[in-house]
Amino acid sequence: MSQTVAAFQRCPRCGNENSAESFACNFCGFRLKIERIETIRFFRRYEADWTAPSPWYMKIFYLFVNAPKAFYDINHKRSKAPGWVILLFSSLLYGLMGLAFFSHFNFTEYSTFSFELFMFNLSFFIAFFVFGFCFQLIYFAILIYLFTKGANYAVGFTDRLEKRFGTLKEQKEKYKASDVSPFSIYKGGTMLQLEGAYRFKMMLCAFTPFLLINAIKILIVLFGFPTVDVTGDTFNEAVFDQIFSAPTWATLDIIDAITIAAWVPILMTLAIRELSNSSTTRVLIPTIIIGVIVAILFYFLRPTLFG
Repeated sequence: MSQTVAAFQRCPRCGNENSAESFACNFCGFRLKIERIETIRFFRRYEADWTAPSPWYMKIFYLFVNAPKAFYDINHKRSKAPGWVILLFSSLLYGLMGLAFFSHFNFTEYSTFSFELFMFNLSFFIAFFVFGFCFQLIYFAILIYLFTKGANYAVGFTDRLEKRFGTLKEQKEKYKASDVSPFSIYKGGTMLQLEGAYRFKMMLCAFTPFLLINAIKILIVLFGFPTVDVTGDTFNEAVFDQIFSAPTWATLDIIDAITIAAWVPILMTLAIRELSNSSTTRVLIPTIIIGVIVAILFYFLRPTLFG
């Protein structure tokens, strides 16, 4: 006589039922399973009492120094995820990168504090800021789409989100206070269920490394490019060629490629794991593979394709 495998597991802490694939209780956050990869500190699921969301700046700080804690906190109040703030700050750094790039053009006809030079600087800052915002928004959205596809293949990410969250209205109807154990107040558990997924906003947080990377790139641009003297009749394509032919661009591409191939996929894995309450290992493998492929195609093969 064959045995039927249970489709649910009951949380020993709050008594609510969770799917058999859940690694933590959806209601109180109690650990139901532990993976071998969690012996590595950076992948260890964060466990602590949750009372209120951290300020946005602390979330960003934790994304650098304690990412599991950051995504644990963000997951309890996903509508407060600082994804758009991160994108905005990263775009502002793009604007500063434009100023650093522009500083290598020495306009001999204008004094350092002239109004004309100020307007040139301002226009470069705005142009790079707008470009950075549009480029990163599209780039990050494409990467989120690709990482989502990989997570769908690995753990059925989208299906798990639909089962776990649905729409905000559906979840508020489904998980009324009378429908769940009163012990679900542990670790802000009901908040996990009463909010919508806000997955794009939360997954944007995985691109936090670009705040540091773009700051480093500003310093490289500031000190790594040659300075070109420019007069009114020499500000042409040949002047830009002197900058664009500098070997420093290869360093910038390598930094971006490493970030996309390793750092971002790891943070994206933690975001997807918290959102879907799924296996770290099964999410990490396709996420790293996608990150490496994108890094190779977008950065290392770009000179071959477009040069």
